[in-house]
Amino acid sequence: MRSYIPAEIRSVNMKARPKKTAPTSYEDNKARALSTEVAVRADLAAREDAEPEILYYLTDDTSGVVRKNLAINPCTPVKANLILAQDDDDDVRIELARKICRLLPDLSREQTAILLEKTIEVLDILARDQETAVRAIISESLKDSVDAPKNIVIALAQDIEEIVSSPILEYSPLLSDNDLLEIMASGIAAGALPAIARRQGLGEDVSEAVVAQLEVPAVSALLANPSAKIREETLDEIMDQAEGIEPLHEPLAMRLNLSLRAMRRIAGFVGSSLVEKLVSRHNLPKTTEKELKSIVRSRIDQTTAFSEQPLETGKTHAERLFADGALDEEKVTDAVDAKDQDFVATALSLLCKYSLKRVKAMLASRNGKVVTSLCWKAGLSMRLAFKIQTVIAKVPRREIINARNGIEYPFTDEEMDWQLSFYES
Repeated sequence: MRSYIPAEIRSVNMKARPKKTAPTSYEDNKARALSTEVAVRADLAAREDAEPEILYYLTDDTSGVVRKNLAINPCTPVKANLILAQDDDDDVRIELARKICRLLPDLSREQTAILLEKTIEVLDILARDQETAVRAIISESLKDSVDAPKNIVIALAQDIEEIVSSPILEYSPLLSDNDLLEIMASGIAAGALPAIARRQGLGEDVSEAVVAQLEVPAVSALLANPSAKIREETLDEIMDQAEGIEPLHEPLAMRLNLSLRAMRRIAGFVGSSLVEKLVSRHNLPKTTEKELKSIVRSRIDQTTAFSEQPLETGKTHAERLFADGALDEEKVTDAVDAKDQDFVATALSLLCKYSLKRVKAMLASRNGKVVTSLCWKAGLSMRLAFKIQTVIAKVPRREIINARNGIEYPFTDEEMDWQLSFYES
Protein backbone atom coordinates (compact mmCIF):
# COMPACT_ATOMS: atom_id res chain seq x y z
CA MET A 1 0.00 0.00 0.00
CA ARG A 2 1.11 3.51 -0.66
CA SER A 3 2.68 5.21 2.34
CA TYR A 4 1.03 8.53 1.56
CA ILE A 5 -2.43 7.32 2.53
CA PRO A 6 -3.67 9.34 5.56
CA ALA A 7 -3.76 7.38 8.82
CA GLU A 8 -7.43 8.19 9.46
CA ILE A 9 -8.58 6.22 6.43
CA ARG A 10 -6.21 3.29 6.64
CA SER A 11 -7.49 -0.24 7.10
CA VAL A 12 -8.15 -1.79 10.50
CA ASN A 13 -5.81 -4.57 9.52
CA MET A 14 -2.79 -3.17 7.78
CA LYS A 15 -0.90 -6.45 8.19
CA ALA A 16 -3.44 -8.56 6.30
CA ARG A 17 -1.87 -10.51 3.47
CA PRO A 18 -3.19 -9.57 0.03
CA LYS A 19 -4.98 -12.13 -2.06
CA LYS A 20 -2.78 -14.12 -4.36
CA THR A 21 -3.78 -12.29 -7.51
CA ALA A 22 -1.65 -10.62 -10.10
CA PRO A 23 -0.57 -7.13 -9.00
CA THR A 24 -2.27 -4.23 -10.68
CA SER A 25 -1.31 -0.61 -11.09
CA TYR A 26 -3.03 2.30 -9.44
CA GLU A 27 -4.29 3.52 -12.82
CA ASP A 28 -5.63 0.07 -13.68
CA ASN A 29 -7.58 -0.02 -10.40
CA LYS A 30 -9.02 3.43 -11.04
CA ALA A 31 -10.26 2.16 -14.39
CA ARG A 32 -11.75 -0.97 -12.80
CA ALA A 33 -13.56 1.17 -10.22
CA LEU A 34 -15.26 3.01 -13.07
CA SER A 35 -16.10 -0.14 -15.03
CA THR A 36 -19.71 -0.72 -16.08
CA GLU A 37 -19.33 -4.42 -15.26
CA VAL A 38 -20.39 -5.35 -11.71
CA ALA A 39 -18.13 -8.41 -11.69
CA VAL A 40 -15.07 -6.25 -12.34
CA ARG A 41 -15.91 -3.78 -9.56
CA ALA A 42 -16.83 -6.62 -7.17
CA ASP A 43 -13.48 -8.30 -7.78
CA LEU A 44 -11.73 -5.03 -7.09
CA ALA A 45 -13.67 -4.52 -3.85
CA ALA A 46 -12.48 -7.91 -2.61
CA ARG A 47 -8.77 -7.25 -3.31
CA GLU A 48 -6.75 -6.77 -0.11
CA ASP A 49 -3.96 -5.04 -2.06
CA ALA A 50 -6.24 -2.42 -3.57
CA GLU A 51 -5.43 1.16 -2.61
CA PRO A 52 -7.48 2.45 0.34
CA GLU A 53 -8.81 5.45 -1.56
CA ILE A 54 -10.04 3.10 -4.31
CA LEU A 55 -11.87 0.94 -1.76
CA TYR A 56 -13.27 4.05 -0.12
CA TYR A 57 -14.62 5.23 -3.48
CA LEU A 58 -16.47 1.91 -3.93
CA THR A 59 -18.61 2.47 -0.82
CA ASP A 60 -20.85 4.55 -3.05
CA ASP A 61 -21.25 1.74 -5.59
CA THR A 62 -24.81 0.98 -6.66
CA SER A 63 -24.25 -2.77 -6.51
CA GLY A 64 -24.88 -4.58 -3.21
CA VAL A 65 -22.43 -7.28 -4.34
CA VAL A 66 -19.63 -4.73 -4.56
CA ARG A 67 -20.42 -3.21 -1.18
CA LYS A 68 -20.74 -6.66 0.39
CA ASN A 69 -17.24 -7.55 -0.84
CA LEU A 70 -16.01 -4.29 0.67
CA ALA A 71 -17.62 -5.22 3.98
CA ILE A 72 -15.83 -8.58 3.93
CA ASN A 73 -12.45 -7.18 2.89
CA PRO A 74 -10.22 -6.82 6.01
CA CYS A 75 -8.28 -4.02 4.34
CA THR A 76 -11.23 -1.76 3.71
CA PRO A 77 -10.44 1.63 5.35
CA VAL A 78 -12.06 2.42 8.68
CA LYS A 79 -13.85 5.46 7.27
CA ALA A 80 -15.33 3.21 4.60
CA ASN A 81 -16.49 0.79 7.30
CA LEU A 82 -18.30 3.68 8.99
CA ILE A 83 -20.25 4.27 5.78
CA LEU A 84 -20.95 0.56 5.30
CA ALA A 85 -22.25 0.32 8.87
CA GLN A 86 -25.21 2.41 7.74
CA ASP A 87 -25.73 0.68 4.40
CA ASP A 88 -29.32 -0.01 3.33
CA ASP A 89 -28.48 -3.62 2.47
CA ASP A 90 -28.82 -5.97 5.46
CA ASP A 91 -26.32 -8.44 3.98
CA VAL A 92 -23.68 -5.72 3.78
CA ARG A 93 -24.08 -4.82 7.46
CA ILE A 94 -24.16 -8.48 8.50
CA GLU A 95 -20.86 -9.20 6.75
CA LEU A 96 -19.36 -6.03 8.20
CA ALA A 97 -20.40 -7.09 11.70
CA ARG A 98 -18.67 -10.44 11.25
CA LYS A 99 -15.50 -8.76 10.02
CA ILE A 100 -15.31 -6.12 12.74
CA CYS A 101 -15.77 -8.77 15.42
CA ARG A 102 -12.94 -10.80 13.90
CA LEU A 103 -10.61 -7.81 13.66
CA LEU A 104 -11.31 -6.08 16.96
CA PRO A 105 -9.33 -8.49 19.19
CA ASP A 106 -6.29 -8.03 16.97
CA LEU A 107 -6.10 -4.28 17.36
CA SER A 108 -2.87 -3.78 19.21
CA ARG A 109 -1.74 -1.00 21.50
CA GLU A 110 0.84 -0.15 18.88
CA GLN A 111 -1.86 1.00 16.48
CA THR A 112 -3.06 4.56 16.53
CA ALA A 113 -5.72 5.70 18.98
CA ILE A 114 -7.81 7.07 16.15
CA LEU A 115 -7.84 3.65 14.47
CA LEU A 116 -9.21 2.01 17.59
CA GLU A 117 -11.68 4.84 18.17
CA LYS A 118 -13.08 4.62 14.65
CA THR A 119 -13.35 0.82 14.80
CA ILE A 120 -15.29 1.03 18.08
CA GLU A 121 -17.51 3.66 16.47
CA VAL A 122 -18.35 1.16 13.72
CA LEU A 123 -19.02 -1.49 16.35
CA ASP A 124 -21.33 0.86 18.27
CA ILE A 125 -23.37 1.60 15.15
CA LEU A 126 -23.71 -2.11 14.36
CA ALA A 127 -24.69 -2.95 17.95
CA ARG A 128 -27.69 -0.64 17.54
CA ASP A 129 -28.58 -1.87 14.04
CA GLN A 130 -32.26 -2.30 13.19
CA GLU A 131 -31.58 -5.79 11.88
CA THR A 132 -31.63 -8.39 14.67
CA ALA A 133 -29.14 -10.64 12.87
CA VAL A 134 -26.52 -7.88 12.90
CA ARG A 135 -26.89 -7.26 16.63
CA ALA A 136 -26.89 -11.01 17.30
CA ILE A 137 -23.54 -11.40 15.54
CA ILE A 138 -22.04 -8.61 17.65
CA SER A 139 -23.47 -10.11 20.86
CA GLU A 140 -22.21 -13.61 20.16
CA SER A 141 -18.75 -12.28 19.31
CA LEU A 142 -18.43 -10.04 22.38
CA LYS A 143 -19.98 -12.36 24.98
CA ASP A 144 -16.58 -13.56 26.31
CA SER A 145 -14.61 -10.37 25.72
CA VAL A 146 -12.90 -8.59 28.59
CA ASP A 147 -11.85 -5.70 26.34
CA ALA A 148 -15.17 -4.84 24.70
CA PRO A 149 -16.54 -1.34 25.39
CA LYS A 150 -18.82 -1.71 28.39
CA ASN A 151 -21.45 0.70 27.07
CA ILE A 152 -21.88 -1.54 24.03
CA VAL A 153 -22.11 -4.65 26.23
CA ILE A 154 -24.78 -3.01 28.41
CA ALA A 155 -26.77 -1.98 25.34
CA LEU A 156 -26.69 -5.54 24.00
CA ALA A 157 -27.72 -6.93 27.40
CA GLN A 158 -30.77 -4.64 27.34
CA ASP A 159 -31.74 -5.56 23.78
CA ILE A 160 -35.43 -6.34 23.22
CA GLU A 161 -34.58 -9.55 21.36
CA GLU A 162 -33.66 -12.59 23.44
CA ILE A 163 -31.26 -13.92 20.78
CA VAL A 164 -29.23 -10.72 21.17
CA SER A 165 -29.33 -10.19 24.94
CA SER A 166 -28.97 -13.78 26.18
CA PRO A 167 -25.31 -14.45 25.20
CA ILE A 168 -24.20 -11.26 26.94
CA LEU A 169 -26.37 -11.83 30.00
CA GLU A 170 -25.13 -15.38 30.43
CA TYR A 171 -21.41 -15.02 29.70
CA SER A 172 -20.10 -11.45 29.70
CA PRO A 173 -17.35 -11.05 32.33
CA LEU A 174 -17.90 -7.28 32.22
CA LEU A 175 -21.30 -7.47 33.93
CA SER A 176 -21.23 -7.27 37.72
CA ASP A 177 -24.08 -8.39 39.95
CA ASN A 178 -25.06 -4.72 40.36
CA ASP A 179 -25.15 -4.35 36.58
CA LEU A 180 -27.42 -7.38 36.32
CA LEU A 181 -29.77 -6.06 39.00
CA GLU A 182 -30.04 -2.71 37.21
CA ILE A 183 -30.65 -4.41 33.86
CA MET A 184 -33.37 -6.62 35.37
CA ALA A 185 -35.00 -3.63 37.06
CA SER A 186 -35.17 -1.77 33.76
CA GLY A 187 -36.67 -4.79 32.01
CA ILE A 188 -35.13 -7.49 29.85
CA ALA A 189 -36.22 -9.35 26.75
CA ALA A 190 -38.89 -12.01 27.13
CA GLY A 191 -37.21 -15.37 27.59
CA ALA A 192 -33.83 -13.89 28.56
CA LEU A 193 -34.10 -14.39 32.34
CA PRO A 194 -32.86 -18.04 32.22
CA ALA A 195 -29.61 -16.73 30.69
CA ILE A 196 -28.94 -14.74 33.86
CA ALA A 197 -29.90 -17.75 35.98
CA ARG A 198 -27.24 -19.84 34.20
CA ARG A 199 -24.35 -17.40 34.86
CA GLN A 200 -21.32 -18.76 36.67
CA GLY A 201 -20.90 -17.52 40.24
CA LEU A 202 -24.27 -15.80 40.44
CA GLY A 203 -24.61 -13.84 43.69
CA GLU A 204 -27.37 -14.20 46.27
CA ASP A 205 -29.01 -10.87 45.46
CA VAL A 206 -29.29 -11.68 41.76
CA SER A 207 -30.63 -15.16 42.55
CA GLU A 208 -33.29 -13.58 44.74
CA ALA A 209 -34.22 -11.15 41.95
CA VAL A 210 -34.54 -14.04 39.47
CA VAL A 211 -36.88 -15.94 41.80
CA ALA A 212 -38.96 -12.81 42.39
CA GLN A 213 -39.92 -12.76 38.69
CA LEU A 214 -41.93 -15.98 39.14
CA GLU A 215 -40.68 -17.37 35.81
CA VAL A 216 -40.54 -21.16 35.91
CA PRO A 217 -37.79 -21.75 33.27
CA ALA A 218 -35.55 -19.20 34.99
CA VAL A 219 -36.06 -20.67 38.47
CA SER A 220 -35.43 -24.14 37.07
CA ALA A 221 -32.18 -22.95 35.46
CA LEU A 222 -31.15 -21.26 38.71
CA LEU A 223 -31.66 -24.44 40.73
CA ALA A 224 -29.66 -26.41 38.15
CA ASN A 225 -26.76 -23.93 38.36
CA PRO A 226 -24.37 -25.36 40.99
CA SER A 227 -22.34 -22.15 41.12
CA ALA A 228 -25.33 -19.92 41.89
CA LYS A 229 -25.56 -18.80 45.52
CA ILE A 230 -29.12 -19.07 46.90
CA ARG A 231 -30.11 -17.93 50.38
CA GLU A 232 -32.22 -20.26 52.51
CA GLU A 233 -34.97 -17.61 52.50
CA THR A 234 -34.92 -17.51 48.70
CA LEU A 235 -35.09 -21.29 48.57
CA ASP A 236 -38.13 -21.10 50.85
CA GLU A 237 -39.79 -18.76 48.34
CA ILE A 238 -39.15 -21.28 45.59
CA MET A 239 -40.61 -24.11 47.64
CA ASP A 240 -43.67 -21.98 48.47
CA GLN A 241 -44.45 -21.96 44.76
CA ALA A 242 -43.04 -25.30 43.70
CA GLU A 243 -45.60 -27.74 45.09
CA GLY A 244 -48.02 -27.10 42.26
CA ILE A 245 -45.35 -26.62 39.61
CA GLU A 246 -44.04 -30.04 38.63
CA PRO A 247 -41.18 -28.77 36.38
CA LEU A 248 -39.52 -27.42 39.54
CA HIS A 249 -39.69 -30.67 41.50
CA GLU A 250 -36.66 -32.41 40.03
CA PRO A 251 -34.38 -29.33 39.96
CA LEU A 252 -35.21 -28.79 43.63
CA ALA A 253 -34.57 -32.41 44.59
CA MET A 254 -31.28 -32.45 42.68
CA ARG A 255 -30.00 -29.13 44.07
CA LEU A 256 -26.68 -29.56 45.88
CA ASN A 257 -26.00 -28.51 49.46
CA LEU A 258 -29.64 -28.60 50.60
CA SER A 259 -30.24 -28.27 54.31
CA LEU A 260 -32.06 -31.07 56.10
CA ARG A 261 -34.93 -28.65 56.68
CA ALA A 262 -35.20 -28.01 52.93
CA MET A 263 -35.07 -31.74 52.20
CA ARG A 264 -37.96 -32.33 54.58
CA ARG A 265 -40.04 -29.67 52.83
CA ILE A 266 -39.24 -31.09 49.40
CA ALA A 267 -40.15 -34.61 50.54
CA GLY A 268 -43.51 -33.17 51.55
CA PHE A 269 -44.66 -32.63 47.95
CA VAL A 270 -42.46 -34.44 45.41
CA GLY A 271 -42.93 -38.02 44.27
CA SER A 272 -41.25 -40.99 45.92
CA SER A 273 -38.93 -41.51 42.92
CA LEU A 274 -37.53 -37.99 43.34
CA VAL A 275 -37.01 -38.57 47.04
CA GLU A 276 -34.96 -41.63 46.07
CA LYS A 277 -32.87 -39.42 43.77
CA LEU A 278 -32.50 -36.81 46.51
CA VAL A 279 -31.25 -39.42 48.95
CA SER A 280 -28.81 -40.88 46.42
CA ARG A 281 -27.43 -37.49 45.28
CA HIS A 282 -26.70 -36.29 48.82
CA ASN A 283 -25.43 -39.62 50.12
CA LEU A 284 -27.56 -39.26 53.23
CA PRO A 285 -27.20 -41.37 56.36
CA LYS A 286 -29.71 -44.16 56.83
CA THR A 287 -31.59 -42.38 59.61
CA THR A 288 -32.19 -39.31 57.40
CA GLU A 289 -33.12 -41.53 54.45
CA LYS A 290 -35.75 -43.30 56.56
CA GLU A 291 -37.13 -39.98 57.82
CA LEU A 292 -37.60 -38.55 54.32
CA LYS A 293 -39.19 -41.72 52.98
CA SER A 294 -41.48 -41.75 56.01
CA ILE A 295 -42.65 -38.22 55.14
CA VAL A 296 -43.63 -39.41 51.65
CA ARG A 297 -45.47 -42.48 52.98
CA SER A 298 -47.30 -40.40 55.58
CA ARG A 299 -48.40 -37.91 52.93
CA ILE A 300 -49.70 -40.68 50.68
CA ASP A 301 -51.57 -42.31 53.58
CA GLN A 302 -53.17 -39.01 54.58
CA THR A 303 -54.25 -38.32 51.01
CA THR A 304 -55.84 -41.76 50.76
CA ALA A 305 -57.65 -41.37 54.07
CA PHE A 306 -58.87 -37.92 53.13
CA SER A 307 -60.28 -39.13 49.83
CA GLU A 308 -62.28 -41.82 51.64
CA GLN A 309 -63.98 -39.37 54.02
CA PRO A 310 -67.32 -37.78 53.03
CA LEU A 311 -66.24 -34.21 53.70
CA GLU A 312 -67.89 -31.11 52.32
CA THR A 313 -67.11 -30.30 48.71
CA GLY A 314 -64.75 -27.53 47.67
CA LYS A 315 -67.75 -25.56 46.44
CA THR A 316 -69.70 -25.75 49.71
CA HIS A 317 -66.53 -25.09 51.72
CA ALA A 318 -65.83 -21.88 49.76
CA GLU A 319 -69.47 -20.79 50.09
CA ARG A 320 -69.43 -21.34 53.85
CA LEU A 321 -66.19 -19.38 54.31
CA PHE A 322 -67.57 -16.53 52.16
CA ALA A 323 -70.77 -16.40 54.19
CA ASP A 324 -68.69 -16.22 57.38
CA GLY A 325 -66.51 -13.43 55.94
CA ALA A 326 -63.47 -15.70 56.14
CA LEU A 327 -62.76 -16.29 52.45
CA ASP A 328 -59.37 -14.61 52.02
CA GLU A 329 -56.07 -15.01 50.16
CA GLU A 330 -54.73 -17.54 52.67
CA LYS A 331 -57.75 -19.83 52.22
CA VAL A 332 -57.53 -19.62 48.44
CA THR A 333 -53.79 -20.32 48.60
CA ASP A 334 -54.43 -23.44 50.71
CA ALA A 335 -56.97 -24.61 48.14
CA VAL A 336 -54.54 -24.04 45.27
CA ASP A 337 -51.86 -26.00 47.12
CA ALA A 338 -54.39 -28.81 47.58
CA LYS A 339 -55.32 -28.57 43.86
CA ASP A 340 -58.97 -28.08 44.86
CA GLN A 341 -60.32 -26.72 41.58
CA ASP A 342 -63.94 -26.53 42.76
CA PHE A 343 -62.99 -24.42 45.77
CA VAL A 344 -60.81 -22.04 43.71
CA ALA A 345 -63.41 -21.61 40.96
CA THR A 346 -66.17 -20.99 43.51
CA ALA A 347 -63.99 -18.58 45.51
CA LEU A 348 -63.17 -16.56 42.37
CA SER A 349 -66.84 -16.52 41.45
CA LEU A 350 -67.86 -15.18 44.87
CA LEU A 351 -65.02 -12.66 45.17
CA CYS A 352 -65.58 -11.28 41.65
CA LYS A 353 -69.38 -11.53 41.82
CA TYR A 354 -69.30 -13.46 38.56
CA SER A 355 -71.33 -16.55 37.72
CA LEU A 356 -69.56 -19.84 38.35
CA LYS A 357 -70.09 -20.73 34.70
CA ARG A 358 -68.26 -17.57 33.61
CA VAL A 359 -65.33 -18.22 35.96
CA LYS A 360 -64.98 -21.83 34.85
CA ALA A 361 -64.92 -20.71 31.21
CA MET A 362 -62.09 -18.29 32.00
CA LEU A 363 -60.08 -20.94 33.81
CA ALA A 364 -60.71 -23.43 31.01
CA SER A 365 -59.39 -20.95 28.43
CA ARG A 366 -55.82 -21.61 29.64
CA ASN A 367 -55.15 -17.98 28.72
CA GLY A 368 -52.62 -16.43 31.09
CA LYS A 369 -53.88 -12.88 30.53
CA VAL A 370 -57.48 -13.83 31.22
CA VAL A 371 -56.70 -15.86 34.35
CA THR A 372 -54.40 -13.13 35.68
CA SER A 373 -57.11 -10.51 35.12
CA LEU A 374 -59.64 -12.74 36.92
CA CYS A 375 -57.37 -12.99 39.97
CA TRP A 376 -56.89 -9.22 39.94
CA LYS A 377 -60.65 -8.72 39.89
CA ALA A 378 -60.93 -11.06 42.90
CA GLY A 379 -58.48 -8.91 44.85
CA LEU A 380 -55.78 -11.57 45.01
CA SER A 381 -52.03 -10.97 44.85
CA MET A 382 -50.05 -11.41 41.63
CA ARG A 383 -48.04 -14.12 43.38
CA LEU A 384 -51.22 -16.14 43.90
CA ALA A 385 -52.36 -15.32 40.35
CA PHE A 386 -49.16 -16.97 39.13
CA LYS A 387 -49.92 -20.12 41.14
CA ILE A 388 -53.51 -20.27 39.89
CA GLN A 389 -52.26 -20.02 36.30
CA THR A 390 -49.90 -22.95 36.74
CA VAL A 391 -51.77 -25.23 39.17
CA ILE A 392 -55.47 -24.68 38.49
CA ALA A 393 -55.78 -23.25 34.96
CA LYS A 394 -52.84 -25.25 33.54
CA VAL A 395 -51.74 -22.32 31.39
CA PRO A 396 -49.00 -23.47 28.96
CA ARG A 397 -45.55 -22.56 30.22
CA ARG A 398 -44.81 -20.17 27.35
CA GLU A 399 -48.03 -18.23 27.98
CA ILE A 400 -47.76 -17.83 31.75
CA ILE A 401 -47.91 -14.20 32.82
CA ASN A 402 -45.12 -13.20 35.19
CA ALA A 403 -45.18 -10.45 37.78
CA ARG A 404 -43.63 -7.05 37.21
CA ASN A 405 -40.89 -6.39 39.76
CA GLY A 406 -41.71 -9.74 41.32
CA ILE A 407 -44.98 -8.67 42.97
CA GLU A 408 -46.97 -6.32 40.74
CA TYR A 409 -49.61 -7.03 38.12
CA PRO A 410 -48.00 -6.40 34.72
CA PHE A 411 -51.10 -4.82 33.11
CA THR A 412 -53.11 -1.67 33.68
CA ASP A 413 -56.60 -1.86 35.20
CA GLU A 414 -58.04 -0.93 31.80
CA GLU A 415 -56.17 -3.77 30.09
CA MET A 416 -57.43 -6.32 32.61
CA ASP A 417 -61.03 -5.05 32.41
CA TRP A 418 -60.74 -5.43 28.65
CA GLN A 419 -59.62 -9.06 28.99
CA LEU A 420 -62.55 -9.80 31.29
CA SER A 421 -65.04 -8.18 28.93
CA PHE A 422 -64.67 -11.08 26.50
CA TYR A 423 -66.37 -13.33 29.03
CA GLU A 424 -69.46 -11.27 29.81
CA SER A 425 -72.36 -13.42 30.97
